[in-house]
Amino acid sequence: MKLRSERLPRACSGQPAPEGPAENCSRAALFAKAEELLAKRTAGGDPLARFLKGQLYYEEGLYEEALKQFEKIKDTDFQAMYQLGVMHYDGLGTKEDPEKGVEYMKKILDSDSLKARHLKFAAAYNLGRAYYEGCGVKQSTEEAERLWLIAADHGNPKASVKAQSTLGMLYSVSVLKDLKKAFFWHSEACGNGNLESQGALGVMYLCGHGICQNTKAALECLREAAERGNIYAQGHLVEYYYNRKFYSTAAAVAKRITENDDIDMLAKITDCLPTYVAKGAAMAAFYLARCLQLGLGVEQDQASAKKYYSQACLLDPAVASDLELAANLGRI
Repeated sequence: MKLRSERLPRACSGQPAPEGPAENCSRAALFAKAEELLAKRTAGGDPLARFLKGQLYYEEGLYEEALKQFEKIKDTDFQAMYQLGVMHYDGLGTKEDPEKGVEYMKKILDSDSLKARHLKFAAAYNLGRAYYEGCGVKQSTEEAERLWLIAADHGNPKASVKAQSTLGMLYSVSVLKDLKKAFFWHSEACGNGNLESQGALGVMYLCGHGICQNTKAALECLREAAERGNIYAQGHLVEYYYNRKFYSTAAAVAKRITENDDIDMLAKITDCLPTYVAKGAAMAAFYLARCLQLGLGVEQDQASAKKYYSQACLLDPAVASDLELAANLGRI
C-alpha cells in the first residue's frame, strides 16, 4: 500500500517528463537552475527554501536527497514531517518502515500547532489506510472508519475528498456495510470532484443501491465519469447498452476500453482503485466477446471472441465467472 503524498507547494513549475534529447537537456537545465536558486535562498535564511529543495528532489524521484533535506527541518516544518512519514512508510529513499511512517502521521494529527492544521485531513486519511490494512499498526476497520470520518470532515471540500470516497467504498463492501451511508459519502465526494465516486454513484442509481433507482441520474453520472476516464463507469455503460440491445454501441465502447489493459497505469492516471478499474475492463472485454461470438452489432468472429473472453478472465475472474453464468442462464 502506498500512502498519499500531500499536494504541497512545488519548488518549480514542472512539466511531464519529456522524451527527446533537447527536452531532456532543457529539463536538466531547469532543474539545475531551480537547485541553484534554492541554494541561494537557503543560504540567505529563507525558512521555506530547504523544504522546497527537498520537494524538488522528491518530485524528481531523487528520494535520498529529498530525505536529507526533510530530515534537517522535520522538527520545525510539519510539511517536511509529513513527507518523511510517506517516505518511511513506503520505503522511498530509505528502508521501508511503516511504524515510523505511522508515528509521523500521528504527530501531525495530534499536534495543536496552527502550522499542522492544513495537513491533518491528509494525515488522518493515511492513518486510516494503515489501520484498514494493518500495516504499521494493528488492523482495525473501526479505527480506520473513525479516522476517515475525521479526514472527510462532513463532506468539507477542503478536507480529504479521497477519504469521502473511501468511506463510500467502505460502507459498500466491508463488515460495516450500509448502502445509505455509502450513497451519502459517494455523493459528497462526487460533489467535490472525485472521479471514482462519480462512477460508483452512477452504478448505485442504476441498481437502486442505497437510493431509489433512477436511470436518468445513473446515465448522467456514468457518462460524465466515463468521459473523464473512469473505466468502471465505462464498463457499466457497455453493459447498459448491451442489455438494451444497442449492440453496435456496446461493442464500439468496449473495443476502446480493451485497447489498453495496463490496469495499474490506468488506475494511476485516473486516481481510481485498480480493483474497480479491472472490474470495468473485464466487463467490457466480456460483452465485446459476447457480441463477437453471436455477431451482435459486429461481424461474427469466434477467434476474437475467445481472445476477449480470456482477457476478461485475466482481468477479473469473478466478474467473468458471474457474467458467464448469467449468459448460460439466458439472462444476457
